[in-house]
Amino acid sequence: MRRSVAGRAARPAASGKLAIWVGGDKAAYDRHAAALDAMADQPKYIGECGAGTIAKLAHNMASSAIKVVLGEVMTMGVKAGLDPLPLWEAMRTGGAGRMRGFDNIQRFLEGNLDPASFAIRLMQKDVGLALELGRELDVPMRMCNLVGQDLSEAINRGWDNRDSQALLVLQQERSGIAEIRIDAVEIKAAMARS
Repeated sequence: MRRSVAGRAARPAASGKLAIWVGGDKAAYDRHAAALDAMADQPKYIGECGAGTIAKLAHNMASSAIKVVLGEVMTMGVKAGLDPLPLWEAMRTGGAGRMRGFDNIQRFLEGNLDPASFAIRLMQKDVGLALELGRELDVPMRMCNLVGQDLSEAINRGWDNRDSQALLVLQQERSGIAEIRIDAVEIKAAMARS
């Protein structure tokens, strides 16, 4: 028997492992905090009316893009001859896999990009080799190619030895945002809460 989409969507709510992001009047949020705490392990006031929706859209878009990239690299690895399970396990236990996906931009958020923990030039080498393998295997890698373009732009700016998280600065500049920065103490506190 096939489970319904509604049944799959209800699983996080039934388990209590649910994030609820609220935008609107802070006093109203505070009045109903106990009810939200009973429904979810991660209720959070985000800001003014509409802020919860914006947070949801940002999260789900990032999640979708990550899935597309994972699909590209998994098909590349499997087409290159790897069994899917050991490939997936290797990816989960590598540096990026061990981090919670959204924690992986902490240095960017702190404005702490130098000295590099993993330099852009090293990332470009690995991304270039992966894209070359994808071309050799005739595996479409559209999202990964965009990453390669951003790396080339960063290298052309002379950012070879900057931390790979400096790639996020490119998008910040394209968007006309002067600076996205969070104090390291605030980041650690936020990570401890979740």
